[in-house]
Amino acid sequence: MERQEAFEKVVKILTPHVKNMKALDSVSDTTNILDDLKVNSARLVDVVLAFEDEFDIEIPDEDVDLVNTVGDCVNLILEKSS
Repeated sequence: MERQEAFEKVVKILTPHVKNMKALDSVSDTTNILDDLKVNSARLVDVVLAFEDEFDIEIPDEDVDLVNTVGDCVNLILEKSS
């Protein structure tokens, strides 16, 4: 899978949970999911489950703790799906 394709899917999955739509307009690899997009931390479980379903991967809890930015998500997904 191409990085851009993974990025677009990650943003699509995050979109329903984003509280700061203005930040979503300029989303990039360095966009922080909790701080910039204002995704509720309780919703991260839903996001991770959606990633697992969409990309057919398993994401251990310890890996979830290392994800802070959209780029972190994309990197983790590409790593797990290769």
